[in-house]
Amino acid sequence: MSEKILVIGELQQGVLRRVSFETIAAAKQVHAHAEVVALVMGDGELQRAAEEMIQYGADRAITVCHANLANYTSEGFGQVIMEVMQEENPAGVIMGHTAAGKDVTPKIASRLDLGLVSDAVAIENDGSQVIFTRPIYSGKAFEKKVIKGDGLVFATIRPNNIAALEKVESRTGVITAKAVDVKDLRTIVKEVIRKKTTGVDLSEAKIVIAGGRGVKSAGGFQSLYELADLLGGAVGASRGACDAGYCDYSLQIGQTGKVVTPDLYIAVGISGAIQHMAGMSNSKVIVAINSDEEASIFNVADYGIVGDLFEVLPLFIEEIKLAGALVS
Repeated sequence: MSEKILVIGELQQGVLRRVSFETIAAAKQVHAHAEVVALVMGDGELQRAAEEMIQYGADRAITVCHANLANYTSEGFGQVIMEVMQEENPAGVIMGHTAAGKDVTPKIASRLDLGLVSDAVAIENDGSQVIFTRPIYSGKAFEKKVIKGDGLVFATIRPNNIAALEKVESRTGVITAKAVDVKDLRTIVKEVIRKKTTGVDLSEAKIVIAGGRGVKSAGGFQSLYELADLLGGAVGASRGACDAGYCDYSLQIGQTGKVVTPDLYIAVGISGAIQHMAGMSNSKVIVAINSDEEASIFNVADYGIVGDLFEVLPLFIEEIKLAGALVS
């Protein structure tokens, strides 16, 4: 293989985020015959994560372990990525469009005088050029970015849009532990206090149950959590619900919150403000529950239920419980 594509694996509490595997699939779409090299960084045991990247399609993996990589900083991760890029000389670099990806990749691009395609949702290669599709104007339109010639392909991909390759447990590859002296950090994160330590990651969830101001209270969100647990999904919220104190701002979905693209999005008591729809309108299937039949959310919903959410949601939950009992 003459060309290499470097993909960045991202750990969250010691476990690889699913978008890490999606970057491998994206690399294959950029160049079907390139060698995919996975990079995994941290301060603990990285062998298992490297093996998992290979099982999901990477040809080989590089691990970098250092005390200054215990928690993400753009300086620390940036130093490692740039040193590995210099050594491997890849034809492309792909990372998830996560909080870390959105932070570190523009800095690397600026430092190395590279172009960057951010937040890609689809990739095509017609043999002469690589074409990235990305949303613009808060998801109201899409643009295509074309990389021609031999320029380095540098991109971030939106989670949940490019399907990961099938995991093959028997797949093996060379794993190299590389020493990088991560130093001169202006910022050191000593501790991360998480408000939510369990459950499905909202930005990568296949199913999202989101509540709005219509849920009326923090107690009203308990039904959403119950439904999310039954479906194996995550709970989100509109800014109105967060502003009202019904839930934490970490759950906010929208233009000033998280952008999600789940397979199923259930909007409960959400009117459908433009700012909120910017964060969820590209969901594959949208179900809206609202008592106002004129609510804007119904304009983007695939299925709509006009009714009191406090009556509809318990019935919905009971039906799912019944279906689960019948299956088991």
